[in-house]
Amino acid sequence: MEGARLATEADLGDIADLARAAVAELAQGRGGDLWRRREARQEPVEAEIAAAVEHDVGGRPGLVVVGTITDAVVGYGVVHLEALADGGRLAVIDDVYVHAEARGVGVGEAMMDEMVEFARREGCVGVDALVLPGDRHSKNFFETFGLTARAIVVHRSLVEDPIP
Repeated sequence: MEGARLATEADLGDIADLARAAVAELAQGRGGDLWRRREARQEPVEAEIAAAVEHDVGGRPGLVVVGTITDAVVGYGVVHLEALADGGRLAVIDDVYVHAEARGVGVGEAMMDEMVEFARREGCVGVDALVLPGDRHSKNFFETFGLTARAIVVHRSLVEDPIP
């Protein structure tokens, strides 16, 4: 049976392995190389994940959930809270990843439910997540939870296309 729960210290190895798989997979997509260099978890991932499990996500409050099938950890999600200029708070989903062989059975949905509920409990005004261009599967997944584009980041590489 699939489900989700708060991550514990005992899950750190599984989460670190999944984080590495997520980076390897997403780095191959459009925008993935710069995402890997800017937003992705950096090695050693264990330290960041261990802090996040203790509700410290980059110095901000947050949490880590794991997705499970029959108690086996097959996915993870990380969400943190950001303070807004007007005093409100925004929940930002940093990671949602499910092992490829465990997709399509509800694990990601169970993790999202936990993270959205956390955002509601914390009084957040909304939930943000980043999706790379062309990643229709992730975009469609987030849209099922009511997340829609609110900004588009544009970029020009000066390494691949230098201007004289």
